[in-house]
Amino acid sequence: MRAVFLLLAIWGTIHPMYYFISWFQENGWNLMAMVDAWHANAATSGLVWDLTIAAVALTLWIITEAFKNKNYLSLIAIPATFCIGVSCGLPLYLYLRGRIVVIRDPHRVGV
Repeated sequence: MRAVFLLLAIWGTIHPMYYFISWFQENGWNLMAMVDAWHANAATSGLVWDLTIAAVALTLWIITEAFKNKNYLSLIAIPATFCIGVSCGLPLYLYLRGRIVVIRDPHRVGV
């Protein structure tokens, strides 16, 4: 399953970034103009807030789990979430979280 999460994190990086870079190339490299475009109508504003709330919830989960399990490497999923998106941050965190589960259960078959 870890490989699937890693592939999803890679896809979640490449696919959205293609659209972000395309938008910047067409409209100039103005981040505030992109934020304005995200709020072009009620549907896009709803989606932005949905993803923002999901990103905050994911961040709180990552911080709590990272310090509880001493898996500090998983903290890199936080900047991935806010710089790229939840589509990268969540599967990246699940990939990195799977690392700690495997380490803690050495008797698991197939590890």
